[in-house]
Amino acid sequence: MSSSHPVKHVAIIGGGILGVSTAMHLACNGAKVTLVTSGSLADGASSRSIAWLNSSGARSAEYHYLRMLAMDRYRTWSNRHPESKEYLRFNGALKWAAPGESFRSTYAFERSGGYDSRWIDREQIPEIAPDVDSSAVAEEGAIYNPGEGWVDLPHFVPALAAEAVSHGAKIIENAGRATVAVRDSRAVGVVLADGRTIDADEVVIATGGEVPAQLTALGVTVPDATPAAFVLFTDPVDLDVRTVLNTPRVAVRPTPDGRLVLDADWSEQTVVAEAGGTFTVPEHAVQGLLEEASKVLAGNPVLTADRVGAGLKPIPHDGEPVVGPVPSVRGLHMLFTHSGATLGLILGELLAEEIVTGESSPVLRAFRLARFKEQAPGNAAGTGAWEPARQ
Repeated sequence: MSSSHPVKHVAIIGGGILGVSTAMHLACNGAKVTLVTSGSLADGASSRSIAWLNSSGARSAEYHYLRMLAMDRYRTWSNRHPESKEYLRFNGALKWAAPGESFRSTYAFERSGGYDSRWIDREQIPEIAPDVDSSAVAEEGAIYNPGEGWVDLPHFVPALAAEAVSHGAKIIENAGRATVAVRDSRAVGVVLADGRTIDADEVVIATGGEVPAQLTALGVTVPDATPAAFVLFTDPVDLDVRTVLNTPRVAVRPTPDGRLVLDADWSEQTVVAEAGGTFTVPEHAVQGLLEEASKVLAGNPVLTADRVGAGLKPIPHDGEPVVGPVPSVRGLHMLFTHSGATLGLILGELLAEEIVTGESSPVLRAFRLARFKEQAPGNAAGTGAWEPARQ
């Protein structure tokens, strides 16, 4: 990215992976950056993500390409930051179908595009993934994706923030709910909860599941499928879990401190959104996840819960990212996506490049907000292709 363009002051609302990645890339390329977040860094959706790094399953060609670029950027980061092995690993991922279903077509789709996908039989499980109970795997076998991995965002986001600050970015935590200051249909800064205004040439909204509501307040509609969801963090386990597991009843990934992160589609549906923006997770859902995880792990260990993280899970209505300028508010940019963990580095890089250079990225062309106006009513829900829910 060229840094010969006029210096802009960019204000960013949101201290998760997308906001901090954008701040880091902007600062590294000469922009003046102020990032504000309502609480602490990575305390929203980034704190409760399964954070599986992948381009698994069937999806549009444009989205697959974006995700492949995304994983490339993580590998580059890992190479340049040896200490990242504590929070960033590419130890592969394993998935298998539920009874009565098959992943053979998913495997064929992945291979048809050259994705690193391998079909393995039950007998091969101990060699590929010794942390897995092979008897829990579907009779037909499973898909192993050796190039996939995971990132622990509560560790990674501060590392990005430190790099941003080292290049001059200013980060304001615990700022309360910030809003976009608009004058004559142009974003001119950010208003903090205490009434102070931070003037800026450009503004970025990257507040996860709150993006649609914040843009609605500006008269902008973002088709939204964001649900309430939760992940469960176990107490430390006496088992060396390395692979990410996506099984019919539970998804599992390790953490840097020897715990596991668990979630599932069925358990998400039990979350109760309370008045005032809080969320309640039923005890039976917690115990159910622990039991399902035990069933798929070698030795069927007894797992206990440390804590749950519940809140909004950002998902655009058609499942694909919404990135870039907000057409009706000049100088305002948005980042709203599922798979924020996978896409964090690449979306921050590409949006920062657009802001610094003023030139649109061809890679992001398919992911603009305007695409929803081009879809016929009722067609915004996507293609219906299989796509893992935990990304």
